[in-house]
Amino acid sequence: MPLISIITAIHNGLAFNQLFFESLSKYTVHPFELIIIDNASTDGSREYFQGVGATVICNEVNYSYPYCQNQGIAASKGEYLFFLNNDLVLSPKWDEILVEVSNRHQVDVLSASGIENLGNKKDTQAIDRKWKRTKNPLMAFGFGKRNLSFMHRLMYGNWEKFCASRFQRYHWDIVEGIVGNNVMITRHGLNLVGLWDERMQEADFDLFMRTKTRALKYKDIKPCQIALGAFIHHYGKMTLKYAVKRKPFADQQNLISLYDKWTNQQIDELHPDNSTIRKR
Repeated sequence: MPLISIITAIHNGLAFNQLFFESLSKYTVHPFELIIIDNASTDGSREYFQGVGATVICNEVNYSYPYCQNQGIAASKGEYLFFLNNDLVLSPKWDEILVEVSNRHQVDVLSASGIENLGNKKDTQAIDRKWKRTKNPLMAFGFGKRNLSFMHRLMYGNWEKFCASRFQRYHWDIVEGIVGNNVMITRHGLNLVGLWDERMQEADFDLFMRTKTRALKYKDIKPCQIALGAFIHHYGKMTLKYAVKRKPFADQQNLISLYDKWTNQQIDELHPDNSTIRKR
C-alpha cells in the first residue's frame, strides 16, 4: 500500500485532538505519516502529538489555514495527501475507501461525505438538523473529551454500524462537490492545480473553483468529487467556541475574500450548489 500523508493544522483543542488521533489510529488502513502544524497551542496539544510520534511543525504564532497546509505539503512524502481538520472522527477504512474511489473514477481531488454534504440537499438538511438537536443542549457542559464522545454516541449510536450501512448503500458512488474539513489530493493532482492559495481562508471553495476551471479548460483533471460511501464526522464550528480568545491570524493582512477572486457569475457557473456560498 502506498504511504499517505495526513496534514492537520491545530490551535489548542486538546480533547478534539485526542479524539481525532484515536480514530485515526484505529481506523486507518494505509501506512501514514501524520504532519501536525501547531499554531502556538498552549493547552498541551503540541506535546500530545509529539508524544504519539507525529511530525510536528511548530509555529510560534497562529497562521491561516492555507498557509499551514502548504507547510504540511513541503514536509510530506505520501502519494496521497489528506488535509484533515482536527475536529473530526474518522470512520473504518476511511482512507482505503477514498483511495479506491480515486482509482476507480480517476479523481484527483476528493472528499468523504459528512454532515455538511451527503450528496443531496434533502438528506444533508436532515442530518444537519439532527446534529444541531444533538449537540446544542450538550454544549453547555463544555468541550471535554467525555462530553464530545457522548455527543458522538448520541448522534450515531453504533458508529461502525452507521458507517457500514452508508457504504452498503453507496459503495463507490461519487457526486461533484467538496467537503472542506477533509480533502484528499493525489500527488498528480497537486502538480496540476498547485498549492493552496495562501490569500484565502476559504481555500476549500477556491480549490473547488480552480479544479473545476482547469477541468473545463484543459480536461486533464476531473472536478472535485465527494465519495458517498465514506463518511467522516465533523464537530463543526464548535472549535470557535473554545478558541474565542484566539488572536487574529499572523498573516491576516494577506487574506482576501472569496469574492475578491471569484465573481458571482463564476460561482453560479462552476459550483454545483452555490446556495452553500454566501454571495455578495
